[in-house]
Amino acid sequence: MRNIELSHPFPHLFPGRSLKNIVPGVVLALLATPLLAAEQSQGNVLTLGGGVDVAPRYSGSDKTRVSAAQVVNYSMANGFFIGTTRGIGYGNNLGNLDYSAALSYRTGRKDKDVSSDSISSGSDELRGMGEIKGSAIVVPGLGYKITDWLNLQVQGEIPVSERDNGEAVHFGISSPLYTSPNNAVTLALTGSWGSDKYMQTYYGVSAAQSAASGFARHDAGAGIYAYSLNLDWTHRLTSRWSVLAAAGVMQLTGDAADSPIVHRKTSPTGSLKVTYSF
Repeated sequence: MRNIELSHPFPHLFPGRSLKNIVPGVVLALLATPLLAAEQSQGNVLTLGGGVDVAPRYSGSDKTRVSAAQVVNYSMANGFFIGTTRGIGYGNNLGNLDYSAALSYRTGRKDKDVSSDSISSGSDELRGMGEIKGSAIVVPGLGYKITDWLNLQVQGEIPVSERDNGEAVHFGISSPLYTSPNNAVTLALTGSWGSDKYMQTYYGVSAAQSAASGFARHDAGAGIYAYSLNLDWTHRLTSRWSVLAAAGVMQLTGDAADSPIVHRKTSPTGSLKVTYSF
C-alpha cells in the first residue's frame, strides 16, 4: 500500500509545525514545493520531529522568515493518516495510480510582521491590506508512476470555510535522482493555478485596500501564478532516526507577478528537519 504524501508545502498551507509549510506562493503549496510522493507503508508508524523552515514573509515579499517546524505524523497500514504534514485523511493506490483525500488548513495572512512561531504569514509591508483569515480545506490528490524515475502529480485545495478565499490546483512531475538504503534524493517541478477568488484574495488590491495601503489597484484573474523547482534529500541515520533537507526556488508569474504587493518574483525556500519514527 502506498500513501500519497506532500513532499513540499503548497502555498498558504499550514506550517510544518502545525499542518504544512509556511507562506503563500512558496509551498502548499512545499513544498519542498508542492508535490505528491508515494511512499511504502509498513504497518502503523508514528513520526515525531522538528527543525526549521525558510521562506518569504509572504508570497512576493523580499524579506525572509525563519520559523520553527514541528513534525507529528501518524500513518496507519490501512491508509488512514493524521498529522502536521498531511492533515487528516486517507491514501491508497491502484497499481501505479495513487490517490488521497484529506481535511487540512490553509493559513491566513496578516498586514503586519508575525513572530517565528506564528502559523500565519505577514509583513509590515502589507499595512492597510487587511487580514486574510485561514480556511479549512479539502485536499484531493492523485499521483501516477509512469516509470521508476518519473511520477505525475496533481493536488487541489477546496475551501470549506472562508470560501471566498478561492480554490487552487497544484500539478507537477517528480523524479528520484538517487536512492540507496540510507539516502533518497528527489527533484520536483510544480506549477500552481488559482481561481479568480484565490488570485484576488492573495495577489489583488481592491479600491478600498488601495486607499488604505497606498498600493495601486490591481485585479488578479484566474490562471497559473507560480512555478517551483525543489530538491529533497532524506538521509536515514538509523532505523528510526532520519534527517530531511530541502532546497527550492519559486517563480511567480502572470497576474501574481504583476501585483504591486510583490517585491520579489523569484524566492528561495528551504527546510531542515530531524525525525524519529516508531
